[in-house]
Amino acid sequence: MKKIRKTNSIYSITPFTLLDYPDKIACIVWFAGCNMRCLYCYNPDIVLGKGKLNASDVITFLYSRRLLLDGVVLSGGECTMHKDIIPLVTEIKRMGFSVKLDTNGSMPAVLKKLLDARLIDTVALDFKALPGNYEKVTGADLFLPFAESLSLLIQSETPFEVRTTLHSELISVDYFQQMMSYLQSRHYKGHYYIQPYRNNVPVLGHLNYSTPEFDVSRFSTSEITVLVR
Repeated sequence: MKKIRKTNSIYSITPFTLLDYPDKIACIVWFAGCNMRCLYCYNPDIVLGKGKLNASDVITFLYSRRLLLDGVVLSGGECTMHKDIIPLVTEIKRMGFSVKLDTNGSMPAVLKKLLDARLIDTVALDFKALPGNYEKVTGADLFLPFAESLSLLIQSETPFEVRTTLHSELISVDYFQQMMSYLQSRHYKGHYYIQPYRNNVPVLGHLNYSTPEFDVSRFSTSEITVLVR
């Protein structure tokens, strides 16, 4: 605990979830701020907001729930931006919790430290777009760091999934095929989760109505299973 600073980097804590960490009773720690401005982001308050809690507050909360929860989801915003992340996860693991990391993959050096130290048990990596469209979707030129994070996870023994938010204005059938081809070229094997855009929900950017999505499951291969979440 000595290495954990008192910086208020955490926006809030969801005390209970059965959906965000498969097969675990978990809580979600939402980190404030993000280095992307994704058009379809459902968490504008978190991305644009400031932290209200610090890492010590999280540890205090988890101590009170240590017999009730199995795991902790670290989400945001982008949690790997924060200097508290490694000492916080170290303490969470010391307490006996499993840890799931939700990340946009923009901080591969931090991800590598977490993987090398075996501090995370599973990862959800956001695949936003391909290089030519990445900055339009995310507002940031961070495709190369994402690609490095994907490589790190493929080479590691840590279970992970890839996921994409599908908006018909941003991802057509042809474009989705190109995204699948990219994953195949990187030798990704596993589940590829598609999250259909939810219309009529406040988001960070300005998007038109998303028409019904196409049948993404038909793009599954022997090595990549495409699933709608």
